[in-house]
Amino acid sequence: MKRKIIDPLASMAFHSRPAAILPSLLACDLAKLADEANRVAPTAADFVHLDVMDGHFVPNLSWGAPIIKCLKPHSKAYFDVHLMVSEPEKWVKDMAEAGADMFTFHIEATQDAPALIKAIKAAKMKAGIALKPATPASEALKYAADLDLILVMTVEPGFGGQSFMSDMMPKVAEIRAKCPDMDIEVDGGIGPANIDECAKAGANWIVAGSSVFKAASPLQAIIAMKRSVEKHGNGKSDAELTPEAN
Repeated sequence: MKRKIIDPLASMAFHSRPAAILPSLLACDLAKLADEANRVAPTAADFVHLDVMDGHFVPNLSWGAPIIKCLKPHSKAYFDVHLMVSEPEKWVKDMAEAGADMFTFHIEATQDAPALIKAIKAAKMKAGIALKPATPASEALKYAADLDLILVMTVEPGFGGQSFMSDMMPKVAEIRAKCPDMDIEVDGGIGPANIDECAKAGANWIVAGSSVFKAASPLQAIIAMKRSVEKHGNGKSDAELTPEAN
């Protein structure tokens, strides 16, 4: 079914997309990958974010389908896979077989986004498009009717030690205004200091690395961010928010 696209002038103050906090496993203790995944995402209702970097599209190198495939049997979580790779078309089959649930590719890395989206869907995965900071929202919005998610990078992909780019929030707001029923993800430098800003702009999928894994209580950190999206994004009252962790 084609997703309905509306005029941005008809933007909504709040949206109804559910909040999801996605711990980024690159920030965990990689020697204990399965244990760390289960520590922050123990149930089938939870999410983990897996960054695949090829050393070409971005300068860093991470992991690929074999690691994801090894991890999958040890985790109940939803696998949100973000491919920062050249020619993402090459990896659709491998990622599907590895157990990816969401296959998000960079629009800057493909020459035929419609064909790639079709291949992802045929492989029984959800399809997402990621945007570098310099890439306008329009580059994803032209395909929004067939997408499950749009990822707005809030740092340059592939580089560590960067600060959150608050100037990406108008891009998030533009996408939310035009696609009220779209899952909108933000990734890069997100934590307690800026989660409200992301939520108010309309993001509902929040990728968080060190702000989860380095927290005294990862569960408390996850719930606090989820409550922000529910309050500032969904417009829920305090009584309606996910209960705080004990």
